[in-house]
Amino acid sequence: QGTRDHPPAHMALRDRLLAAVVACFKRHGAAAIDTPALELQETLMGKYGEDVKLIYKLQDQGGELLALRYDLTVPFARYLAMNKITNMKRYHVAKVYRRDNPATTRGRYREFYQCDFDIAGQFDPMIPDAECLKIVHEILSDLQLGDFLIKVNDRRILNGVFAICGIPESKFITACSTVDKLDKMPWEEVRSEMVGEKGLSPEAADRIGEYVQLHGGLDLIERLLQDPKLSQNKLAKEGLGDMKLLFEYLTLFGITGKISFDLSLARGLDYYTGVIFEAVLLQQENDHVEEAVSVGSVAGGGRYDGLVGMFDPKGRKVPCVGVSIGIERIFSILEQRVKASGEKVRTTETQVLVATPQKHFLAARLKLISELWDAGIKAEMLYKKDPKLLKQLQYCEDTGIPLAAIVGEQELTDGVVKLRDVATREEVRM
Repeated sequence: QGTRDHPPAHMALRDRLLAAVVACFKRHGAAAIDTPALELQETLMGKYGEDVKLIYKLQDQGGELLALRYDLTVPFARYLAMNKITNMKRYHVAKVYRRDNPATTRGRYREFYQCDFDIAGQFDPMIPDAECLKIVHEILSDLQLGDFLIKVNDRRILNGVFAICGIPESKFITACSTVDKLDKMPWEEVRSEMVGEKGLSPEAADRIGEYVQLHGGLDLIERLLQDPKLSQNKLAKEGLGDMKLLFEYLTLFGITGKISFDLSLARGLDYYTGVIFEAVLLQQENDHVEEAVSVGSVAGGGRYDGLVGMFDPKGRKVPCVGVSIGIERIFSILEQRVKASGEKVRTTETQVLVATPQKHFLAARLKLISELWDAGIKAEMLYKKDPKLLKQLQYCEDTGIPLAAIVGEQELTDGVVKLRDVATREEVRM
């Protein structure tokens, strides 16, 4: 069914991962918000391009048509409009739902976590956008997932390319979703889909091909600003001007080494209006391969200036830019690594096991563990009246509990506790 149960080891990994991501969001001054898992169907329809068919719609509940949220961005835009908020920096970690045929081996499910960071408000161009890219760079560097690349493009540049290649405006969105497949299939297949399925002329498709296969940095932006056709298009010129500004800010952040201006990046969602970006992990196949191979997208986002206005009765717009970290995809990679290394993941954070060496000492254990809990110490004991000491120490080894607090007849008489380091077997009385 494309969903999964999460065993304790997976949850422990997930907590570690989420803690690192949330710490980064908080470092950038974001406040947490939460929105319901259920939205009105009309809130979600018409926002996701061809992916609208993946929305989980619920049956009519007496005139109320609801659906499960597809992402965290559209609910955020609705939240801003409903509460008349014009300025906010927020993060949201929650589950979203997609009625997909998921590739579970690649960390893609029908129910999965998203971690979003968004900046809403009227600001000077490209400053918040640069911060979103900095956040992706920070998170992927902190998690040490290996080499990565953040691809950046702008919907306005893409639309300008379509316009000068003779694509009618009514076909922009459908052309966009086809171009977006360039990271998964070669240009020849993308071209034949454009001509065969999307009804574009072969000449127009070839003209698009000249542009969407380009990628580079500031030099490419400068070259396109001089392009006789593209520089005549108002939208593309605006987009390229902003892209140049963005790269200047990214240079100041010192992260352009991992960033590529890539004209094939389209992101198939309808609501993007400006800068769009996607981070992919790269994998060297072997030492002889020059070109690194992408192992899938682990973060994506962009600017969506028109979305909040769709929910505001007066159409008031709130410009927004945001990023979503594909945490489930990253889990899969970390899980595979842990499996391969044979490392044991601790599923609890227990610091000490309260143990007894003799029978009839349950009362002493209960009193001691209660003191430890009240002092904020993470402690456990076995749920048996008279467990054998060996069994208690074995439990510590199996679950990775580092210390055992042992209290027996002698300890009670002396008013001490024997603290044993499970790994080294050293003991101290205290």
